[in-house]
Amino acid sequence: MNASKRVVLVTGASGFLGKHMVRALAASSWAVRAAARDPTAIPEAAGVERVALPDLARNADCAPLVDGATHILHLAGIAHAPGHLPEDVYNRINRDVVGELAGAARGCVERFVLMSTVRAQAGLAADHVITEADPPLPTDAYGRSKLEAEQLLAGSGVPFSVLRPAVVYGRGVKGNIASLATLAQTPMPLPFGGLDNRRSLLAIDNLASAIELALTSLKAEGEMFLVADTEPISVAGLVTAMREGLGRPPHLLRVPTGAVKRLMATFGKEREWERLSGNFVIDAAKLRAIGWDPRIKTYDGIAAMMREPKGAASA
Repeated sequence: MNASKRVVLVTGASGFLGKHMVRALAASSWAVRAAARDPTAIPEAAGVERVALPDLARNADCAPLVDGATHILHLAGIAHAPGHLPEDVYNRINRDVVGELAGAARGCVERFVLMSTVRAQAGLAADHVITEADPPLPTDAYGRSKLEAEQLLAGSGVPFSVLRPAVVYGRGVKGNIASLATLAQTPMPLPFGGLDNRRSLLAIDNLASAIELALTSLKAEGEMFLVADTEPISVAGLVTAMREGLGRPPHLLRVPTGAVKRLMATFGKEREWERLSGNFVIDAAKLRAIGWDPRIKTYDGIAAMMREPKGAASA
């Protein structure tokens, strides 16, 4: 790589977020060192060096990864692992690795951007608009490990920024958005017409612009930012946008929310119901105040996602 270029180390480069961020940063003239357990899973591209990421479950020497990098974007970690994992596994991979990377980066990098989560701040629903002023109240091992990673980085002496994104959507998305997209692709009427709750989401392209700002802005140094599209959306709005993207009418039924909840419980999907039905609105005004411009609106972004050749639910 050209030593005169900005070189950003991206960990977790083979994942949903990682592949997109590697591509976006390379397109913005960054030299990208893309690290993953299986480097062959990272698409080849001009300006991208594919390297192996050590096993994060064990103590690792991060110095070779960091050597020559001017910036770090740390995406690797465990989010919503299937089944139940002990808290020490979350702590090792989501927290301790940050300390090891920061130790290798101290005195060497201009900015370390940590991809945290809004779950470091709150649970699955909130009765008020969430801002950075709210005290962090994580409700699970994942959120706690991310919050502790933020605190570890803040005390490391490395120039840093922390991003706490809302649920991210885009081509290749997994989780509840993918499940809802799969339902939207069926011709059946769906019982979500009465779900007028409001939840903040985040277009993956909006996240990419937030990351680049966090990597480069002097105003971002030493700060934590919530990241979300400007307007929240309801479940009914989500399905309507998905089906619009597919060229179909919404075909939503107004069913009492209690009946939908009982149906979800029958299939053991209580947690999914809580994620879908509650309010969770994020105000990202702090990030917008330093120049972030989230151009994609959630409704339009969801519809566009469904028009992608492989759709959202195929990944």
